[in-house]
Amino acid sequence: MDNNRNSKIIVAAGSVTMTSKPPLPVKDIPQIELDAVRRAWVDLSVRDERVGTAAKAIERLTGAGPRLAVVAGPPGFGKRTAGIKALWETSRAEENSRGQGLKLQEIVPDWERPGFPDVSVLPDEPGTGYLLDVAAEISSWQKPGHIAEQLVGYAEELRFSGSFLVVIADEHGWPETVSGALAKVVARATGRPSAHRVARMHLEYVHHRPDLIRWLSRTPTEEDLAGQAAHLLTDSSRPEDAARLAITLASAEDSPEGLKRAVSVFQEWRSDVNTVFETTADKPEDRALLISSLFLNNTDALTVQDGARALLGEDPETSVRTILTGPDLTTRLTTMGAEVNGRTVTLDHKPGYDRAVLLHLWQQRADIHPHLLTWLDAITAPKEPGAGRLAAISDLLVELAVAENDIRVVKQVHAWIDNGDNSAEHRELIARFLTVAAEAGALGAQVRALLLDSARDESEAVATVVALVCQGEFAQHYPRQALVRLRHILDRQEPDEAVRTAQEALRDIAAREGQLPRVWSTVINWATQKKHLAGHRAFLSLLDPRIDPYVLQVMLAAAEQKQDVREALVEGWSAALADTRVDDDCRQLLAAWAEVRQTEDVPTELMTDILNQVVVEHLYSTPISALIFGEPGVANGQAVIELRKDLRLPAALSAVQAAHEQASAES
Repeated sequence: MDNNRNSKIIVAAGSVTMTSKPPLPVKDIPQIELDAVRRAWVDLSVRDERVGTAAKAIERLTGAGPRLAVVAGPPGFGKRTAGIKALWETSRAEENSRGQGLKLQEIVPDWERPGFPDVSVLPDEPGTGYLLDVAAEISSWQKPGHIAEQLVGYAEELRFSGSFLVVIADEHGWPETVSGALAKVVARATGRPSAHRVARMHLEYVHHRPDLIRWLSRTPTEEDLAGQAAHLLTDSSRPEDAARLAITLASAEDSPEGLKRAVSVFQEWRSDVNTVFETTADKPEDRALLISSLFLNNTDALTVQDGARALLGEDPETSVRTILTGPDLTTRLTTMGAEVNGRTVTLDHKPGYDRAVLLHLWQQRADIHPHLLTWLDAITAPKEPGAGRLAAISDLLVELAVAENDIRVVKQVHAWIDNGDNSAEHRELIARFLTVAAEAGALGAQVRALLLDSARDESEAVATVVALVCQGEFAQHYPRQALVRLRHILDRQEPDEAVRTAQEALRDIAAREGQLPRVWSTVINWATQKKHLAGHRAFLSLLDPRIDPYVLQVMLAAAEQKQDVREALVEGWSAALADTRVDDDCRQLLAAWAEVRQTEDVPTELMTDILNQVVVEHLYSTPISALIFGEPGVANGQAVIELRKDLRLPAALSAVQAAHEQASAES
């Protein structure tokens, strides 16, 4: 492999380094939020008083102090939007004065230890406006004063790179009483913008539906629909509720029916759901039919009916008299709020209705929780009607958890992991639920903490589910936290399914664009400094070319250019060979390296040199002995034999090896 190709490999993977910690991940601030502060900004309260949160944040950012504004206050005061507005206006000022605005990005708080945030891993790209929302976690910081001082120091350094930072905090988490320096960066939210104004501005300037503003008018007119949605917001409504109402109205048809439907969607169908449950007080079979429709949406009516019977634990009716009694199936489904198109039952015409029904059921019929989860296991089993709806079903459960904003809902579903059903479908359903819940606003921080506890759980099923979570989207947004959880799983005493799944997840993260440097620096630290079993397993798994040679190719290419990377490879091998718990893994990887060494996919000479150094340092380890002398009853392939010939062994050992090979040949 020539140097040019090596350079391309390293560039594609990201810079592999032994000296620095990869920064926290960042993502673009959603365009709809930027549009709101750029086109539809509201800074007047319901009493026409100026809401100065954003203005105060701008003063903090652009003053003589650190490039930091901490927007603090209670929930529902528009703190996040005010922070984005401050960054937007600061960017405009930078463009006017320097000719180039800021790149606006949000930092994902992917701390390795959420209670002890490491400020040194915050990104510091030049010309960037950063938003860091820690409102959901700041109350759990163990040393808030120390961390806050570090954030101020970090923000002072941002001045030299032309960047800025806005931190979103809760009402009491920022320790401003510790020092004047910490107090000076606070922009406290003491008032909220008028929700009615926010809804009207968003409707007109974000969603481009000025024709519907009349629905929100609080001044009576002769027009039939004027003001018909104004009651949905009150003087105490939150700006986020106003923004959600604007989105709902913007997608509505301009008609009495369209407005009525939009109102029901915004109110989350509470009136409809209450009516359905009131009229079916003595009809459990109809309620079961509705529940079946929620989870088996867009399936055949008879399938929905079978699902309802399974939920009730009843067999199909055999009495002809009973079969011919009562309303038809389609009528019953329609009465419950569903539509039947042909033979297909759907709730798609009422967005959010399924969530509203499930929320009502969960709150008002708590005894059904275990029965509902058991039933979901049955309908999502292979070849069952819910098997193809795992994603939709888990998303519906997450909506329930977020709506409740109660970790107890998550724990109840989490307890479902170890209920005796260890099927892949069962684990995948819960893993997807936990993945989405881990990123859900205020609830997410608690779910991420639950995942950390679960990674240490003795249960193989629980640990396997956590590994599946770390293999999915969670690792894309929280790679550092995913690696921490995988380390606990890889430290399990036995190499069970949880460990194997964790190894797959680790390789998957390493193969993602730009993630290998983060994974490598973490794993080599586990293996060589911490001496974790997890580190040895991770090191050997990453460098195994049998599944995918990508990581091995990148690391060898980096080792050709950087001596410290080469030394780390040797140290990683040495640490693994010193741990007898991974002897079998070492034997397998040595053989795999011998095989790949014969291809053109790796630098053969470098690989041989690394193995030479490892062999000399660990002559008496079982895996090295097996490589040099072979094992009883194990026939070595040609690749292993060729590697033996190329190893530069001590003279005395070479003579012993030659005699051993001669004896083997004669026998």
